[in-house]
Amino acid sequence: MLRFLQTVLISAALVAAGALSAQEYPQLFDVVDVSSDDVLNIRQEPSASSDIIGTLAPDATGIEVIMLNSTQRWGMVNNNEGTGWVSMRYMQGQGVHIDHFNMPVGLSCYGTEPFWSLHSDRGVWHFDSLNDPAAQLEIDIAQDSGIAQDFRRMVRLTGPDGPATAFIYPAACNDGMSDLAFGLSISLMTGPSAPMLSGCCSLGTR
Repeated sequence: MLRFLQTVLISAALVAAGALSAQEYPQLFDVVDVSSDDVLNIRQEPSASSDIIGTLAPDATGIEVIMLNSTQRWGMVNNNEGTGWVSMRYMQGQGVHIDHFNMPVGLSCYGTEPFWSLHSDRGVWHFDSLNDPAAQLEIDIAQDSGIAQDFRRMVRLTGPDGPATAFIYPAACNDGMSDLAFGLSISLMTGPSAPMLSGCCSLGTR
């Protein structure tokens, strides 16, 4: 089982590495240069003439931009149960904060079949599933590649059923429950004999 998992994770790492050079997202941004009595429009398509489907407050912070369009002037954001586009002219990069356990602060992941969720908090992953009781997985090591803007993490954890393993990597992802978009994917085993779960991750809670 462990040899099989290693093969799967290495294959996923190679795929992620191939796409990494062209992908520096998702990233967190703050809204800037919008009047206090105005809003930043979220549009259906990356165009100033496209329909408005939502808004961001002039002081909104920690907005996750999933990707940029081909001109890099518009960023895709999640809006309600779908996605839209905001002008990057009014977005200032906040960067991704990494905690002392080498994980993005506030990382949350979701999956289906069965429905499950995971939230990272100060070295502990809180895992909830419809089929299993809630569990806490303590991070033993979260190894990165040493490359800036690289969100790949090979994570070794300890849980109630023994050693657990996860691999987080940049890839377009859908949670199967909505039309939301994600820029990070995860493969997770909550124990040495647990099935491998696949899901999507966000840099902030939904």
